[in-house]
Amino acid sequence: MIKLLIVDDSALMRRLLNTVFQAEGDFTVRAAHNGKEAVELNLEFMPDVVTLDINMPEMDGITALSLIMAERPVPVVMVSSLTEKGALATFEALHLGAVDYVTKPGGTISLSIDEISTVLVSKVRAAAKAKVKGTVRGLAQRLREEREKPAQPKPVAVRRGLGNEGLVIIGVSTGGPRTLEDILPLLPADFPWPVLVAQHMPSTFTRPFADRMNGICHLTVVEAAQPMPVVPGTIYIGKGGVDMVLGNRNGKLTVLAKPESKGFMWHPSVELLGRSALEFCDPTRVVAVMLTGMGYDGADAFAEIKKLGGRTIAESEKSAVVFGMPAELISRGGASLVLTSDKIARQLITWAH
Repeated sequence: MIKLLIVDDSALMRRLLNTVFQAEGDFTVRAAHNGKEAVELNLEFMPDVVTLDINMPEMDGITALSLIMAERPVPVVMVSSLTEKGALATFEALHLGAVDYVTKPGGTISLSIDEISTVLVSKVRAAAKAKVKGTVRGLAQRLREEREKPAQPKPVAVRRGLGNEGLVIIGVSTGGPRTLEDILPLLPADFPWPVLVAQHMPSTFTRPFADRMNGICHLTVVEAAQPMPVVPGTIYIGKGGVDMVLGNRNGKLTVLAKPESKGFMWHPSVELLGRSALEFCDPTRVVAVMLTGMGYDGADAFAEIKKLGGRTIAESEKSAVVFGMPAELISRGGASLVLTSDKIARQLITWAH
């Protein structure tokens, strides 16, 4: 049985969520009506997973999460609104150690539950097996120091074709925002290759996420919401709700946003990004990195990149929040290296220089 603690200030929401999980047959459920009670029940009930609302009276979800992670770390799935404010709070929660999040559609609560129940149950089950990432103190301290320095201009990207230069593509899902925060800020301002990131995320979340990353990275970070030339000095975050692919515009490698392809389960699709890299780039100049996430998105394309002479990295089970996507790449013989997340940036720098 999975012990689940539901935290929400709405009595109706608590009742509906309780019904959803009790119907599964393998959950023991308790509920808390605010963050203060959640912190207490985390020690008393000792749940395997917590679903945690962000906006609550007396003690909000972010404060509760910080106390939960300090006193008894446990996998937490945040329940967030689809607003930009909700996105920013969600990223803060992921930074503090939450494993995943689910977004609440607007409208009638009972109808909203029907819309998200399948996704929520699958995410809670995955979270029950996930690793809890505590704060990486060294990185957190370094990032704080970077923020306190006087603002420095970002490097100006040289707008030219890639020629024989390299390209990094990254696929990531559950646990990804926090893992990307552990990797991308370590790339130096003179990192010579563009980086494209397909992170499974809703459309309203990717711009705030790109803005957040731009504030802590040496390279310029942008949301790839429209055609953009692929240039060094830039990290492109695929826009949620569409698929990010590479193409050729006027002889220049270009990142494109195209409508979600129905034949693919996850979006932005890592598989489509990988296939487009195979089509428009020399595979021997491509580095493909598979990070934490559920499922198998991108495993086939990344394995093909390695087969054709490219280099690939699969995140190690030791650091992956959910060892699904990296495990699938490894099982296909598609990983040149298997590394913990703290070693990936250094390897990219080594290959690029």
